Amino acid sequence: MKIFIDADACPRSVKDLVFGASDRLRLPVVLVADRMVSRPRSRLVSTVVVPRDMDSADAHIVDRVAPGDLVITADIPLAAAVVAKDAVAINPRGEVYTEQNVRERLSLRDFSMSLRESGMDLGGPPPFSRQDKQRFASALDRELTRLLKQ
Repeated sequence: MKIFIDADACPRSVKDLVFGASDRLRLPVVLVADRMVSRPRSRLVSTVVVPRDMDSADAHIVDRVAPGDLVITADIPLAAAVVAKDAVAINPRGEVYTEQNVRERLSLRDFSMSLRESGMDLGGPPPFSRQDKQRFASALDRELTRLLKQ
């Protein structure tokens, strides 16, 4: 089992929680980004720097993720591809993507994109909060426990 982090926009506190779980459970973590990102000195944590092309980090993760792996991402299309490969995707706010909810999220994303393209200002997501961090920590613990039992 491996943990991948779509690291370009992942909050530092989320990465720190994953690093702690990696150390505690001896699980490898791969940070994938289009630039160098900070990481702890650990043989379990590696960084892959991909070209700055659109979706190159996503493509790298999808090419390497295997059933039973865990991916941390806020990117809905990446989450859908991960779920399709029988791996688990969790967003930094603690939502675990499933076959059912990822299709719904893709539809909402596409609808929001069409509204933005027509000139509507929908604003952005709310700031990352302490409650988001707590929800993520709970989801991470729950999913790692479940995956390790398999």
